[in-house]
Amino acid sequence: MSKRIIHVVTNVAHYDDPKEPTGLWLSELTHAWDHFEACGYEQAIVSPKGGHTPLEPRALKWPLLDASAKDWLGDKDRMSRLAATARPDDIDPSRFDAIYFTGGHGVMWDFPDDLGLQALTRTMWEQGGIVASVCHGYCGLLNVTLSDDTPLVAGRNLTGFSWSEEVVAGVASKVPYNVEAEMKARGAHYQKALLPFLPYARVDGRLVTGQNPFSARLTAEKVVGALETLSPAH
Repeated sequence: MSKRIIHVVTNVAHYDDPKEPTGLWLSELTHAWDHFEACGYEQAIVSPKGGHTPLEPRALKWPLLDASAKDWLGDKDRMSRLAATARPDDIDPSRFDAIYFTGGHGVMWDFPDDLGLQALTRTMWEQGGIVASVCHGYCGLLNVTLSDDTPLVAGRNLTGFSWSEEVVAGVASKVPYNVEAEMKARGAHYQKALLPFLPYARVDGRLVTGQNPFSARLTAEKVVGALETLSPAH
């Protein structure tokens, strides 16, 4: 039976300054979606509030706008998915095998403290599913605790957008916190590639994480590898 995956996207359209737009880094969704689709997986998209997810403008310009993202932008059916995402409480986690948190700086505001996402992630993990993220998506894992009140990330190997990449990208002064440092403070074993913006992903059992936008395809491949070792949800 086909595997089923939940993609998580942001509802936040700007940094603290409304004149500074941000949103979903589109290729972090599309590269994973395309790979999962090629594997015959069923997929859904959820956001903290449901409804529309804004797109990060920088990711829609050359040279960062690639063929995968272009195809989505030109496909009305796919774009309609981003205009009408589900809410966490619309999702029955027992029907899904994995949850995958996408990035873009907007997630730094709405992912960490969303109780619906936390509950969905906790249930997915405790029912034996895969929990995955790419880039800033790991902000969604920061405050997830398990039923025994331990942080999901404590003692686990992971990666995500690094502080050095925030600096190189020129946005270190705009972000609300240093997520790499916050992960380490929660007991996570954070690692990154030798140089900024190289593809890099880590697998720690059922936790799969990728470092940056260029790691989305690699992360998806590792999610598939992890999923193929599990029995179907049904």
